[in-house]
Amino acid sequence: MNANQGLDEARRVARDVGDHPVLDAMARWGFLMSGLLHIVIGYTATRLAWGGGGSADQSGALATLASNPAGALLMWIIVVGLLALVVWQLTVAIAPGVGDGWLDRGKAVAKAAVYAVLAATAAQFALGSGSSKSSEESSQGVTTALMAQPAGQVLVGAIGVVIIGVGAYHVHKGLTHKFLEDLEKDPGVPARALGMIGYPAKGVVLGLVGAFFVLAAVQHQSSEAAGLDGALKSLKDEPFGPYLITAVGVGFVAFGIYLFARARHQRI
Repeated sequence: MNANQGLDEARRVARDVGDHPVLDAMARWGFLMSGLLHIVIGYTATRLAWGGGGSADQSGALATLASNPAGALLMWIIVVGLLALVVWQLTVAIAPGVGDGWLDRGKAVAKAAVYAVLAATAAQFALGSGSSKSSEESSQGVTTALMAQPAGQVLVGAIGVVIIGVGAYHVHKGLTHKFLEDLEKDPGVPARALGMIGYPAKGVVLGLVGAFFVLAAVQHQSSEAAGLDGALKSLKDEPFGPYLITAVGVGFVAFGIYLFARARHQRI
């Protein structure tokens, strides 16, 4: 078997896996779990705006869910759903649909990596070894390590620019209804409205996260880097800060509810 035949076989297997009803059902469950995490993040952000505690990021959301009596079971349920999304995104990367190019494959690989990290974090909570360390602390740790490498400032700045670009894409995707292209059919007016609110809200926060990475690179200060939680907290001292954070929190809740609709209508 030559290289081309091997690649064709890999694509055939990926299509078979991607089309399997079991993966279809599990991936849709994964979107439901992702929606749940976004709702918890949005709720925590709204509490933070008015003096509450907690970390308004993925680790904080997982810590909140893991703290309930059935927390360990819920964590394993979340792990299964997220791992299904990892597998599905990898099948998209290996055997893309008609019209999908290298950019679409790259996005699929990046999404698979994000879901894999979330699944690993949820598994740690399920095993009782999870940490509610905020994304701000994690970002600063990663930035410090990168800064110590040759051309570390450039790398950190480039990461920031990429995150800003992802944020801008989320805003564009929401305002132009481009997210509807991911679905098998129109999910209805309520779901469209939630997507139009949720995508830009998430995009704005991602843009802030990216800006902090760029600032850390320019000032050569890893302490300037901030994750999702840190980006939201940075708004608190701004004019109308609590209202801005509340708006973002509501946007995250809207995005989470939209993901429930996406779970039903996603083109898989």
